[in-house]
This record gives sequence, C-alpha cells and structure tokens, in this order.
Amino acid sequence: MGSNSSRIGDLPKNEYLKKLSGTESVSENDPFWNQLLSFSFPAPTSSTELKLLEEATISVCRSLVINNPRTGNLGALIKVFLSRTKELKLSAECQNHIFIWQTHNALFIICCLLKVFICEMSEEELQLHFTYEEKSPGSYSSDSEDLLEELLCCLMQLITDIPLLDITYEISVEAVSTMVVFLSCQLFHKEVLRQSISHKYLMRGRCLPYTSKLVKTLLYNFIRQEKPPPPGAHVLSQQSDGGGLLYGLASGVATGLWTVFTLGGVGSKAAATPELSSPLANQSLLLLLVLANLTDAADAPNPYRQAIMSFKNTQDSSPFPSSIPHAFQINFNSLYTALCEQQTSDQATLLLYTLLHQNSNVRTYMLARTDMENLVLPILEILYHVEERNSHHVYMALIILLILTEDDGFNRSIHEVILKNITWYSERVLTEISLGSLLILVVIRTIQYNMTRTRDKYLHTNCLAALANMSAQFRSLHQYAAQRIISLFSLLSKKHNKVLEQATQSLRGSLSSNDVPLPDYAQDLNVIEEVIRMMLEIINSCLTNSLHHNPNLVYALLYKRDLFEQFRTHPSFQDIMQNIDLVITFFSSRLLQAGAELSVERVLEIIKQGAVALPKDRLKKFPELKFKYVEEEQPEEFFIPYVWSLVYNSAVGLYWKPQDIQLFTMDSD
Repeated sequence: MGSNSSRIGDLPKNEYLKKLSGTESVSENDPFWNQLLSFSFPAPTSSTELKLLEEATISVCRSLVINNPRTGNLGALIKVFLSRTKELKLSAECQNHIFIWQTHNALFIICCLLKVFICEMSEEELQLHFTYEEKSPGSYSSDSEDLLEELLCCLMQLITDIPLLDITYEISVEAVSTMVVFLSCQLFHKEVLRQSISHKYLMRGRCLPYTSKLVKTLLYNFIRQEKPPPPGAHVLSQQSDGGGLLYGLASGVATGLWTVFTLGGVGSKAAATPELSSPLANQSLLLLLVLANLTDAADAPNPYRQAIMSFKNTQDSSPFPSSIPHAFQINFNSLYTALCEQQTSDQATLLLYTLLHQNSNVRTYMLARTDMENLVLPILEILYHVEERNSHHVYMALIILLILTEDDGFNRSIHEVILKNITWYSERVLTEISLGSLLILVVIRTIQYNMTRTRDKYLHTNCLAALANMSAQFRSLHQYAAQRIISLFSLLSKKHNKVLEQATQSLRGSLSSNDVPLPDYAQDLNVIEEVIRMMLEIINSCLTNSLHHNPNLVYALLYKRDLFEQFRTHPSFQDIMQNIDLVITFFSSRLLQAGAELSVERVLEIIKQGAVALPKDRLKKFPELKFKYVEEEQPEEFFIPYVWSLVYNSAVGLYWKPQDIQLFTMDSD
C-alpha cells in the first residue's frame, strides 16, 4: 500500500501497513494517511487471490490487535475516513477523482481489517478496539465510545446520499460490503444471534432514522441493476505533488479493480453461478435480506422488517397510518419487472417470497397484474430444473406458488393465459398450453421427482396444497395435464399396493421370528394414504365445481377407470369416491350407448354433452379445499442460516475461511 503499486503477496512487508499495525501511534492529522491511502495494487480477480489477500491481511491484523490498545491507530484510520466522507458528496458533484479514490481506499482497508477482527474475536473485544485512545493502554473517553456507531451511520449515509456515478460506483459497493461484514459475526456462531452489538446500533440510536431510506435505496439498487463502469472509465493519468505521492490509477489497475466485481463468490457452484452484471445490485440485495432477517430486539421489533412489510406503491396516494413506522413509497411496476427478470438467483426468489408473504401492498398489486406469466414462468422453471437447484431455492419457489394459489382470482386467471412453445419443458412439445395447465404439469413433476429421490413429506404437502387450492377453478385443462393428474394417481396406487404387500409379508414373518426388528410399514402406509386421499379430493373438487369445463380430465378418468376400483370400498376413501364413481358410471353408460370404435373426438363430444345433462345435485358437496401458507415457529432458525449461506456463496469480493464458518455446514446445499 502507499505511493507505489503493490502485489497482494507484498502486503505483509509493506512499510505503510507495518506502521499502521506497529507500536507507534499515528495522529489522524498525520500526512502518513495520504501516503497509506494512495495505493493502487491490482484488486483480487479470483477466489485464490481473495484467499491470498485474506492471509496477507491476517498478519497485519494480528499485529494491529496486539498494538492497537496502545496506539489507537484503528480509531485514527476510521476518523480519517469519517472526516473524508463529509466532503464526499461535494467531491462527487465536482468530479474529484483523487479524493473519492483515497476515501474508497480507506474504506477498503477498514473492511479488510474489520472482517478479520470479527472472525478472530468476540463482539465485546471488537468494541473495545473501537474505543481505545492513544493516552494509555485500554483507556478510552466518552467522546470515542460511539465510534463504531458513527462508522455505521456514516456507511448508511454514504449508501443513501452519495449519487451513483462512474466515480462513486466502487465506493458504493464497498460501503454495502462493509455493512455486510459488520453483520457477519453471525457466521461464527452455531446458534442464531438474538442480542448483539449489531442489534444495538442498527435497531436504535443514531442509525434508526436511516431505516426506511436505507431499505428504499437497497431496493432501488436491486431494481436498477446498474452495471459497473467500463474499465478505465474513471482512470486518471499519473501525477504527483511536491511530496511525490501517487494520485493516479493506471489503466491496468482499474481493470483489476473492476474484474473482482464479476466474481460469483467463494463456494459457488461454477456452472450454476452466472457472471454478475451488477455487483451493486447483488450486494444491496444480500444486505437487505440480512437486515430483514435480523431477530427482533428484546424491546422492539426489527425496524428493517417493518419497513419491508409496510412500503407502498408510488401510485398510492392514501396516507400512511400513524402506527406504521419507517414507511416509504417505491415504484411497484419497476420492482415487479426486476423481480420477474432476476429469478435465476436464490436471493431474488427469497426477496419475492419475503414481499409476497409480508407486504400485503405488494401481494395485492402482483395479484392484480394482467401479465402474471412473467412472474410465474421463472418460478415454474426453477421447479422444473429441480435437479440443478438447491433444496432451499426449490422450497422458496414452491411456497411462492402456494401463496399465489391462495387467491381465487389468480387461480381463474392463469387458465385464461395461453402460452406458446415452452422451450424449457422437454418431456413433451407444448405448442400451446394455458399457464394453469403448465403450472399443474410442473407441480406434478416435482411431486414425482420427490417420490423417487428426496422423499420429503414437507415438499409433498406443499405441492398438493397448491394443486388443491387451484382445483375448484381448473378450466379447460390441457389433455397432457389431465393425463398427468391421473398418472400421478396411478403411481401412488402402485406404491400403496407395494407397501401394503410388504406390510403383509412383514407381519407373516414376525409370527415366526420375534427377534428381528420390523420396518414401520404402518407409518409408510399412513403417509401414502394421506397423499392418495388428497389426490382424490383434488379430482373430486374439479369434478364438483367445473366438470363441464374439463372434458379432458373426464376422458383421462374414464381411460384409467380400473385404477379407482380398489378404493371404492376402502374405509379411508369411501366417502370421497362417491362422486368419482358416479361420474365414471354416468359417462361410461353414455359411451356404451354410443357404440364401439369411437374416435377420440367423438368421445370428447359425448363427454361435453353428458356434462350438461348430468344433474349437479347428484354430486355430493364437500368443504372447499383451501390451504394457507403458515410460517413455522421460529422461522429465523431456517432463514438466517439460509441468508448467510447466500452471502457466503454470492457476496462480491468477500472471502471467509470455510473452517471458520459455524452457522451452517459447508458441504450442504
């Protein structure tokens, strides 16, 4: 670091870093800071280089940990940065490249130091390093006690107030990253943190008034997807003052600085992580999710979650209730467009889930859109490629569908949207199909995948709940969708018979040997019968509410009528089989009367005529199938590790040693 270009490998021997971390106190007014901050080494461009930077920084940090109680140099560096940020907005307006460059360098060093400090020590020890003074080891005065809070407030101001220009893009990304690092203490604890210094500063005091402005800015950063400036766009020619300090960036250095911002993050699956087009949008979304999932303070709810729950559309002129704190407005059309376009990433899907589940204004707006296919199709594609997605991403996509299907208007409208040539659906060529039929096909495929691979009851339950919610509004089902509904029932029927046979054989074997423990076939049988019952209820709901709209389902039912025979007298299904049996008998009779050798078209014509002739009062009414998504107790136990796993895998230019991570298992998905 300092007035000459450096390499990462040279950092432990760098004279300026040695002085920063050494035994000598450096006043915040010392010219040394201009020398330290006038560095221009190529930024890391790979995970290997990020690891090297981490290792190089650790040696400096450990020296600083030992000496800072006496020197107070960390506090001096932060004060230098804080004093510079007061003029940052003016510098941006005046295009003062040198000032912004040096200020960025100060923040870059602070972020590197802070990341290692947080990993190496407790929050209490960290706080002491922000309060040490020069006078004597370990002493501090009241005016320095809030230096950490002042740094956080400064970062929030920088993110929200500094205009986003080519020359400020880099420092804006660094500010967001530094806030993520400040909150990263959670990574080094197995348990979810419920009380911490980060809670103390972010949920009360001087940072609190920035809540809504920060959430709004982070959302707009995600919406705008601003790309970094091209290499060399803000490069200065080399120049020096009387002291010989380097104040320019070489074009090669600038290229290196921007290249780091295209990294997918350490630990990502190389094939699954596309190059980031907007590092600022990515970092902003990760920070937003981290803030939204902070646990409530003992005496106050999480204000960032409150802001996310309550913001409104800019088109909404109604006043905010006085009881809603941290409220703001944002352009819902722009937000909707960004969410539709970015669903390839876990974090964008998690944001969509968060907004649909927690913000009723967003949910109402989205359900009223006439182009819901733009949102639903990317979600269906996530589920379709279930083999390539991690389980959390699949769950989020599925729960989003469940939330959407709670609305009857959505369930009706998806059958009115006709799609052509769905290229990613490879099992069969779909030249024309309704969005509703495609949704049914993808959900059924997910169930079948789960039955043969993961065997997760939770996933089964949510898939079936979404189908059940839609069943009363099934309209003009595509013949392939109708076939797949019956095929799924056929698969369940075979599985039921197999488990029943295994249970019978096991029972016979137990009579001859009392020493061998028996598999719990009774539990397996109970689970599969619950699923079969649910499928019968879905079919029954469609027949009861929209028989005349679904001739293809009746056709598929008649074609596989023998499947249902064994369940007619089964005590678990007898009641729900009444309507299905009636429909099969009624239409079979009409087909018999029409004679043999009937074409498919003629059969469908007879079914349509019969649907009109069948008296509706002959079908027994059952309670409407309605399932509502309910978040489990202590959702933070799921969401906080999930969010931090996304940060670990997706954060731009940040590296943590895998062996230090405590919150989640590194080899899990």
